[in-house]
Amino acid sequence: MFRRHLIAGAITAAFALGGIAPAVAQDAVKVGLILPMTGPFASTGRQIEAAVRLYMAQHGTTVAGKRIELIVRDDTGTPDVTRRIAQEMIANEKVSFLAGFGLTPLALATAPLATQAKKPMIVMAAATAMITEQSPFIVRASFTLPQATVPMADWATHNGLKRVATLVSDYGPGLDAEKAFKERFARDGREVVADVRVPLRNPDFAPFLQRVADLKPDALFVFVPSGAGAQFMKQFQERGLDKTGVRLIGTGDLTDDDILNDMGEPAVGVVTTHHYSADHSSAVNKAFVKAFKAANKNARPNFMAVGGYDGMHLIYESLKATGGSTDGEKLVGAMKGMSWQSPRGPVTVEASTRELIQNIYVRKVERSDGELYNVEFATFQAVADPAKKR
Repeated sequence: MFRRHLIAGAITAAFALGGIAPAVAQDAVKVGLILPMTGPFASTGRQIEAAVRLYMAQHGTTVAGKRIELIVRDDTGTPDVTRRIAQEMIANEKVSFLAGFGLTPLALATAPLATQAKKPMIVMAAATAMITEQSPFIVRASFTLPQATVPMADWATHNGLKRVATLVSDYGPGLDAEKAFKERFARDGREVVADVRVPLRNPDFAPFLQRVADLKPDALFVFVPSGAGAQFMKQFQERGLDKTGVRLIGTGDLTDDDILNDMGEPAVGVVTTHHYSADHSSAVNKAFVKAFKAANKNARPNFMAVGGYDGMHLIYESLKATGGSTDGEKLVGAMKGMSWQSPRGPVTVEASTRELIQNIYVRKVERSDGELYNVEFATFQAVADPAKKR
């Protein structure tokens, strides 16, 4: 599927992690896409790969006179595997970009390699705030959990919620979400009555939900990673919390567009804040959703897909800006300050943080034409990552 091409000129030194070979002119620019394609987070990998391939189909495979060659590898969601694949891609495949990274531990495993090899590393999913601080070569095309969470805390405050419990998956993004919500909400007499943490892998939410039920808060704020929302919603209903008056709020990972229809009636009315919904009403997004469905057996794109799509935009536009140069520092420099109209809305790469400044939308799950959608009803405009010092 991927053909090797001869490189003009002699390679004067072999790549090793202790030293980098000089740049070699080549006709192909290789993009190494590392994703969880099997295992519990496979939906993340499938969505990102599908969006990356859609972008390439729409924009061609030649940029600035260079042919774009995509190399996809499955890391199974395991950091050691991610690191090994990244090493092989740098040393053997001679990739110019590393991209993907469905979970925070996978991105963190690769960051030192990107720094040493001076390869742009485009994070298309992982959302812990500190990821971009681990390498000057990381640029994020997704979002951060504090970026999505602080607007939810503000919405909860303005809508009269006074006692809220938090329930998060016990890893980097979940801890980010817990901290951001608590710090923002617990002001002016408002109270976070419990901080509940659930194991990331093979979670059983039932005992944790019983604890929440016993506390009888006004609302439960939830963060679970993409794909885990269906299991959470099932157990939320089984415990009867949907009948107790406890409002369910969270970040958009909870009501992931990819699996929202599988959640059924318990999801209706859930309010979340996020940077993307397949129901976003812009012309750019309507065209994106239509093309994605046409290319993927009517599958609906989710926020992981838009991260992959915009990640490829960064790669293509940075190559145009450098005239096809694959010098890592020049490419990252070209990405800083870049702005465009994404399917999610207007976005800008903040030069000082290499994070996206983007709109965060307040959405409610509603039923339309027999399907469930995250319907946007309010907007926090041009939100920067609140976890970064400026």
